[in-house]
Amino acid sequence: MKHLTRNLLAAGAMALSVGLTAGAAKAQEFINVLTGGTSGVYYPLGVALSEIYGQGIEGARTQVQATKASVENLNLLQAGRGEIAFSLGDSLRDGWEGNKEAGFPGKLDKLRGIAAIYPNYVQIVASKESGITTLEELKGKSLSVGAPASGTELNARAIFAAAGLTYQDLGKIEYLPFAESVELIKNRQLDSTLQSAGLGVASLRDLATSVPINVVAVPAEVVEKIGAPFMAVTIPAGTYEGQAEDVPTAAVGNFLVSHEGVSEETAYQMTKLLFENLDKLAAAHAAAKAIDVKKAVDGMPVPLHPGAERYYREVGVLK
Repeated sequence: MKHLTRNLLAAGAMALSVGLTAGAAKAQEFINVLTGGTSGVYYPLGVALSEIYGQGIEGARTQVQATKASVENLNLLQAGRGEIAFSLGDSLRDGWEGNKEAGFPGKLDKLRGIAAIYPNYVQIVASKESGITTLEELKGKSLSVGAPASGTELNARAIFAAAGLTYQDLGKIEYLPFAESVELIKNRQLDSTLQSAGLGVASLRDLATSVPINVVAVPAEVVEKIGAPFMAVTIPAGTYEGQAEDVPTAAVGNFLVSHEGVSEETAYQMTKLLFENLDKLAAAHAAAKAIDVKKAVDGMPVPLHPGAERYYREVGVLK
C-alpha cells in the first residue's frame, strides 16, 4: 500500500511538474529583432531594443539577428521569422506593393507598422587619393553599393537614375556590406562606398580615421528628381574626421515594422517600451536622438499594428 501511495505521489508530482513546465513555455514570448550588418546602425539599436524588451516584457526571450537589412528583414517578417525589424521607408513601400525588382516575391500583406524612427542619410565616401568629389567623377571608378537588392543598394539605384548615371558608367561595382567596403578602400582595392545609414555610422568613422576621405555631395536637385520618400538634407561638417564642410545629400526615413501574427499586447509593449527608453537607444547610437513620438506615424507606408495604434491613441499622437 505504501509502495502504491509513493508511486501515486511520484506520478502526481511529475504531472504537476510537466503542467508547470508547459504553462511556463506557453507564457514565454519570443521576440526576434531583425537588424542589419554589425557595422551599421540597425545592429547596435537592435541589441539595445532586445535588452529593453527582455527586461520590460514579462516572460520575453529575445534574440538579435544580423541580416542584409531592409529587404531581407521584410521578407523574413512576412514569413513569420521575426517579430520586429528595421527597414528603410522606400523598401517598406516597395514590399507592401510587392515590387519584384526591389527584391519582393509578392505583396507583403502581413506587415504592420510600429514606428517611424530616424532618417537614413545616403553617404557616399571616397578615398581622397581617388580624386572623387562629385557624382560625375564616379565614372570609371570603383564603388560598393551594399548587398544586392538591400535597402542601401535600392537607394544607390535611385540616386544614380536621378543623376543620369548607370552602374555601367562605373569602372567596377561591388555589392558588399559596409565593413567589407571600408576594408577594401583602406587596402586601395576600392575607390568609394555608398552607405545608407544614420549619421556617424561606425564603418565610415573607422574609414575616416584610417585614410583621408572625401564626402561626395548629392545635390538637392537630384534629390528632388527622386521625390518622396527621399528628402534633401545636410551631413554637418565634422561628422567624420577630415570633413571640413557641410555636404548636401539625400535622406529617407527608417521604420520599425512587425507583422499581423504578433499579438496586440506584445506590439503595444514593444511600442511603449521603445519610447520610454529613448535614452538607452541614444546611448547605443546617436542616430536614435532623432526618434520622436510626435513623428512616429509620419509617412508610415503600411497599416499600423493595432497594438502600436493603441499606444499612440493613449499618448495623444492619434485621436
